[in-house]
Amino acid sequence: MKRRSGFQIMKRLIVELKPLAPIMGITIFMGVLGFLAAISIASFGAVALGAYIGDITFISFKGAIIVMAISALLRGFLRYGEQLSGHYIAFKILYILRDKIFTVLRKLAPAKLEGKEKGNLIALITSDIELLEVFYAHTIAPISIAIITNSIISIILFNIRPIFGVLAVIFFLIVGFVIPYVSSSFAKEAGVNYRNIFGESNNYVLDSLRGLKEVLLFKNGEERLNKINENSIKLNKSLDKIKGHEGIIRATTDITIMIAILTFVILGTSEYLSGNISFTTAIVSIVIIASSFGPVVALSNLSNTLLQTFACAERIFALLDEKPQVEEVRGKNDIQGKDIEYTNVSFSYPNRKESIFKNTSLNIRKGEKIALIGESGIGKSTFIKLIMRFWDVNSGDIKLDNIDIKDVNTESLRNSQTLVSQETYLFNESIRENIKVGNEDASESDIIEAAKKASIHDFILSLPKGYDTKVSELGGNLSSGERQRIGLARAFLKDSEVLILDEPTSNLDALNEGEILKAINENCKEKTIILISHRKSTTAICDKVYKLENKQIKIS
Repeated sequence: MKRRSGFQIMKRLIVELKPLAPIMGITIFMGVLGFLAAISIASFGAVALGAYIGDITFISFKGAIIVMAISALLRGFLRYGEQLSGHYIAFKILYILRDKIFTVLRKLAPAKLEGKEKGNLIALITSDIELLEVFYAHTIAPISIAIITNSIISIILFNIRPIFGVLAVIFFLIVGFVIPYVSSSFAKEAGVNYRNIFGESNNYVLDSLRGLKEVLLFKNGEERLNKINENSIKLNKSLDKIKGHEGIIRATTDITIMIAILTFVILGTSEYLSGNISFTTAIVSIVIIASSFGPVVALSNLSNTLLQTFACAERIFALLDEKPQVEEVRGKNDIQGKDIEYTNVSFSYPNRKESIFKNTSLNIRKGEKIALIGESGIGKSTFIKLIMRFWDVNSGDIKLDNIDIKDVNTESLRNSQTLVSQETYLFNESIRENIKVGNEDASESDIIEAAKKASIHDFILSLPKGYDTKVSELGGNLSSGERQRIGLARAFLKDSEVLILDEPTSNLDALNEGEILKAINENCKEKTIILISHRKSTTAICDKVYKLENKQIKIS
C-alpha cells in the first residue's frame, strides 16, 4: 500500500473536523488574542521603560503598566478558553472516529477480520485514536494561530522598519515551517515503524494472555516472557530514534531563535545609531521578535509528535478506506427464509489456490432439516458462510426465496438466519444480557423460556445471582457446554426462519446432547435447519444427510 504524504494525512484529518468547524474558529480566535496579549505584556514593558525615560509621549508610564496588567489577565482567560474549546473538539472528534471505525469493522466482518490480528486492532481503536487528540487539540489550532499571530507581528514590525518585517517573516518561516517539514521528511518512517511495532507487541501480549492455560501446561512461560522483552527492547529502540530526532529539532529551533534575536539586536542598534529609529523603538522591536516565537515554536515542537500522530492516522484511514469482501445491500428485496438453492457454485478463498466447491448444487426447501457431514477442513463451515453471505461465490449462484442472495437486503438476510457456532462468544455482562443478544426487546419471561428450551435454566437458577450472574471475559467462568447452551438460548430467543447449527453439541455429553436435540426438534418444527456435525447421533433429527467430499455435496 502506497503511503500517504503528511500533507494528504493532514488534509484528511481536517476534513473529518468539518462538523466542528465553528468551534474550531472560536478556538483559533481566542488563541490569537491570547498570544497577542502575551506579546503585549513584554512589549508594553519596553514601552513603559520608554515612557519613564521620556523617550515616548503617546502613553504614560502608568498607562503602560495598566495595559500590561490587563494583557496578563486577558492572557489567562483566553488561554483557558482556547484549551477548553480545543479539547472539546478533540474528544468529540475522537468519538466520531471511533463510531466510524466500529461501523467499518461491522461491514468488514467477518471475512476481512478473520485475517487481522486482534492486538493490532485493539491498539488502533485505543492508543492510535487517542494520539489523534494531539492533532485536533494541539496542532490544527496552533498552526492557524501561528499563521495569523505571526502575520500580525510581521506587519507591525514592517511598519516600524520594512527590514524588520522581512526578517521576521524569514525567521518565522524557518522555525515554523522549514524545520518541521525537513525533520518530518527524514523521520516519517520511524513514526510508522514505532506504531507497527507497538501493534505487534500488543497482539503478542493479548495472544499470550488468551493462551495462558496452555503456556502454564506446556511450560512455555519463559519463552513467552523473553519474546515480550524482545518486543519491548525493539519498541524502545524505535522510540529512541524518535526521541533523538526530537532533540535535534529542539536544538536547531533554539539556535535559530537565538540567531534571530541577535540579528535584531545588531540591526536595531545599527538603526538607532544611524538615527532612523528611537532607542525605545529599537528596544520594542527586539522585545516583540523575542516574545513572538511562541506560536511557531509550538509548531516546531509538534513535528516529532506528529510523526506518530500521522502514522496512527495512516493506519486508521487505511482501515476506514478498506473495502469489505461483501458489500451490504439496501433498498432491494426482503426475504422470508423459505427455499435455499445452490446452483453450480464454485468457491475458493482469495489467499488459497485450492477451491472448496466446484460446480456444487443443492436445494433446501422451507421446513427441511438437513445435516452436512464430512472431514474436518473440507468446507462445511464455508458452506454456511456462503449461505449467510459472509463471502460471495466465485461462480454459480445462491438463491433465497428464488432471489439471488446478492440482491437480498442484508438486514433481511440477517433477520431470517440464526447461527449457533461451535465456540459461542459471551460478552462480559450478565447471563440475562448475553441471552438477550438474540432479541433486545425480549421480556423476562421470553428469556426464561428460551433458557428452558436450551436446558440451561436450571443451571442458571443454581447460581447465587441467577440470571444476574456476570459472565467473565470470554466466558471463562463457564464450561464450554454451558456457553454453548447459552448460545442456543439466544437462537431460540431470536426465532429466525432458518436455524444454522455448526457443531451445536460438540461440547456436550450424551445426556445434554439428547436434551438439546429434543428441544430443537420440538421447537423448530416449521423452521429450516442446517446442521453441521461429525456425530451421527446429532444428525438423527434431520430429514436428509448430505456428505461433502471431492468439492461436491452428495446425499449420504
